Amino acid sequence: MSAAQEKIDRVLKSLNHEEPDRVPVGEFFWTNFVRRCKREMDVGDDFDPYRHWDLDMVVLTANMDPRITGIEVLEDSDERKVVKTGFGATIERLSTLPMPHFAKFDYESWEAIEALEFDDPHDPRRYFEKIDDQINSVGDELNLGLPSWIERVENYAADMCVFGGTCEPHELVWRIMGSENVLIKMAEDPDRFARIIDRLGDFGAAIADAQIKAAGGKLSGMYVWGDIAYVNGMMFNPKYWNEVYKPQLRKITGVIHGHGLKAIYHSDGDLHAILDDLIDGGIDGLNPLERKANMDVLAFKRTHGSRLTFNGNLDVQVLERNNPELTRELVLTRLNAGKGGGYILQSDHSMPDNVDPATYEQVIQLVREHGVYPLSLGEYDRDVSPVVP
Repeated sequence: MSAAQEKIDRVLKSLNHEEPDRVPVGEFFWTNFVRRCKREMDVGDDFDPYRHWDLDMVVLTANMDPRITGIEVLEDSDERKVVKTGFGATIERLSTLPMPHFAKFDYESWEAIEALEFDDPHDPRRYFEKIDDQINSVGDELNLGLPSWIERVENYAADMCVFGGTCEPHELVWRIMGSENVLIKMAEDPDRFARIIDRLGDFGAAIADAQIKAAGGKLSGMYVWGDIAYVNGMMFNPKYWNEVYKPQLRKITGVIHGHGLKAIYHSDGDLHAILDDLIDGGIDGLNPLERKANMDVLAFKRTHGSRLTFNGNLDVQVLERNNPELTRELVLTRLNAGKGGGYILQSDHSMPDNVDPATYEQVIQLVREHGVYPLSLGEYDRDVSPVVP
């Protein structure tokens, strides 16, 4: 069996609530963390954290811009870069700030968003050509000139389990209209707004379908990107999410499952209010389970462990203290969620640059040593048996 197939089996067994050889590991890395690794470790400029630490899975997202325009650079200096994207968003990046600022949106009005015509989700440029897009190119760094999506997929498929990615409607609509404006429109006319969400659900489902077909069997699953919660609760009424958004999630996961793949849903924040509804929406796994939002993987393991795989919950606020004893306690405690399968170890957001590369190296070594089945966690062993109603 190839190394890639071993990792695919490891991830899929966990998603099927079976115990593989060891708990699988995934991660997302901030650009500045990668830069720090290059500065402080004996690695070259081609350093790849996924290969360096031999991780089990990687998530690669194709071009999901409503209009396939590429990135228009409006201003480019060391201190300030301004771009316009295929979402119709004008985005500013300042050298003094870690994340971009969304300065303007072309589709803020009802009339503009309703008149917006999406380019074909199956357009081969999204998958087979090198073309810059908002989600891949404009983040904690401006990354232009990336290889095509299929080239990136093929680059990793020989070494690890590869997931693609699509957006659920809320992740799309705020990028088109702006977060505050979305909530205002939702309150102004919930029914009219629901029609926009339905259309975006169709778009996200079609992107999933086209992406899976373009990969030609190289994907094991899809991330469904969607941030719908704050640290203290949902961004909007859970009842509205159930009525309007859940049918769209079912639409997207139905396409993913129709191709025989797994669906992992991503949302930061506190999702307690809709956890059962997310499962009803067809997801197989949940990421990233933010600790500061009171998301506790061991509690969820007891209540939902037979119905959901958990992907995350490794508290970066603990990791950034760079204390070996605290890191050991954190990792070994979280590994309890892997009992019986159903857990992919990962941070509860992304790996930031205030985490020492040596701390992340310790995380990996702890999983290699203590994440092997049958798990042996010593003083950090916890009871995660199902709660009997």
